[in-house]
Amino acid sequence: MKPRVALTVGDPAGIGPEIVAKAAADPGVLAACVPIVYGSPADLVVDRGRPTAPSGRAAYDAIVRAVEDAQQGRVDAVATAPVSKEAFAMAGLPWRGHTDLLAHLTGAPFVAMMFESPAIRVVLATVHIALADVPRALTLDLVERTIRLAASELPRFGVEAPRLALAALNPHAGERGLMGSEDDEILAPAVGQCRAAGVNVVGPLPADTVFVRARRGEFDAVIACYHDQGLIPVKLLAFGEAVNVTLGLPIVRTSVDHGTAFDIAGRGVADPGSMIAAVKLAAQLAHRSVRQQPGNSLSNG
Repeated sequence: MKPRVALTVGDPAGIGPEIVAKAAADPGVLAACVPIVYGSPADLVVDRGRPTAPSGRAAYDAIVRAVEDAQQGRVDAVATAPVSKEAFAMAGLPWRGHTDLLAHLTGAPFVAMMFESPAIRVVLATVHIALADVPRALTLDLVERTIRLAASELPRFGVEAPRLALAALNPHAGERGLMGSEDDEILAPAVGQCRAAGVNVVGPLPADTVFVRARRGEFDAVIACYHDQGLIPVKLLAFGEAVNVTLGLPIVRTSVDHGTAFDIAGRGVADPGSMIAAVKLAAQLAHRSVRQQPGNSLSNG
């Protein structure tokens, strides 16, 4: 039986409805799963290309319905189109995006954002916070938990013995404290603790070369310290092909590697490539989860 994948349209004022419709009709998607679209209310008035409180609330409501159905087993996975953080704020919602909202809805104790692509795989230690706040946010506990989560989740993606690298925060990994102390005082001890627990991880390695090394096949994933440190190499190497996956959830959730693109909303020119890839990966992960369940007949075949 094909897995059932919920497709949420994201902010209805952006390109989400368009790319979801295109993905739901894609032959590759239809061969891999049964797509079920979670859209906005029929009477919703959308100001195309502009975030509003109603559009933020509609996006939120669709996500809540899809997650509830995934938790109840009515769908096997969720693939989400992009939401607007500004519209969420306008609607009075406290979450900055999907990742923290999904953790709240599912009660997941710790989650991380990973970008999966044919070219490179990147996990983010911090996500949507100001760059000035990153050094304070990078605690020993946070970095260690992110590394451990990546190591435990990567077998779901066919990586049985993950080789991980932690990107340094400062230039040249701090040069022994000359350009910042965080790499020596926080990141290196986190790597040491993970290695002592059996995790194959190295670092912190200078960020200007670690992604090149990963691209050449030396590492299965790189842990990035902050949003743009990880997303710049992903989008340079695999924009439109990468898939955003939330690690640590009790449900399968994937998403696109881009935003709402309000500037082209409603013009019919949005590229559905990342949405298609997200739905296909969600279907694959859902199928693997079913196969791995104890006692399931698929697990022997």
